[in-house]
Amino acid sequence: MGSDQAPLPVPGQLAQVLKGKETGSYFVIVRLLNHRMVEIADGDRRKFDNAKKKNISHLDLQSYVSVEVQKSLRETGRVTNGKLRFAIAHYLDIGFSNIRKGESADG
Repeated sequence: MGSDQAPLPVPGQLAQVLKGKETGSYFVIVRLLNHRMVEIADGDRRKFDNAKKKNISHLDLQSYVSVEVQKSLRETGRVTNGKLRFAIAHYLDIGFSNIRKGESADG
């Protein structure tokens, strides 16, 4: 049964909210609280200083991890809200450009 558990998230990793008011929105994991809970922020509605506690099971963890956010958290213990916004925008831009490429290749 232990192999059924998903790997733990890492700070800087992007996640999409599956449950709650922000369902469908993307956030960056800024802190691991324990094996079940993390703090997430997007730099816009949820600033780093007011990060939201979220159950990991209510998140769809993405494979993308922002190196800039990770580096900032490791070096200073903080990250700017601008870096959080940039990480999310960059991820969404990559995702949508890959979708466009896939559609043009199929069509």
